[in-house]
Amino acid sequence: KDNQRLREILSLRDSSNKDNISAAVISRKTGSWWRQLTLNKGSKDGVEIGSPVIGPGGLLGRVNNTSFFTSSVTLLTSPESKVGVWVDRIQVNGLLIGLGDNYPSLILYSKDYDLKVGDFISSSPASTLFPPNIPIGIVQSVEKPFKAQKTAKISLMAKPQVIDWVQILKVNINE
Repeated sequence: KDNQRLREILSLRDSSNKDNISAAVISRKTGSWWRQLTLNKGSKDGVEIGSPVIGPGGLLGRVNNTSFFTSSVTLLTSPESKVGVWVDRIQVNGLLIGLGDNYPSLILYSKDYDLKVGDFISSSPASTLFPPNIPIGIVQSVEKPFKAQKTAKISLMAKPQVIDWVQILKVNINE
């Protein structure tokens, strides 16, 4: 009854619309190497492979598989994940790569960029996978430049290990 009451208060159950689908997390594998979520919405609900998935705080990942009743999401923390991102303060594109731990790695393809702890990372305006400007995370630490690139650990805004409800965005940016 408490869950039902809270869902009604937060309008989470009824927040699906033509642009997104609200879904509950029914299973999570956030501690294993292949990090993913399983959601209670599938192809019968209009979920499509490749759809972005967001949670409180920002981007979580992409739908990688659907059945009639469920779908699975590859998280940004998965080694299968590679996402184009935007560093707002220095106005530069980078690549976010999952490493199998809680902190994906940001790669900037020049060691000369002035990347700093606390810089805000969002989905890139040049991305072909996601709409632009979805919050992703904050630079937690900047590593020593290696060859011609700079890397950093990113603390995600949306924490997959604690999220129970998500939004699946029904957008196709290739159209």
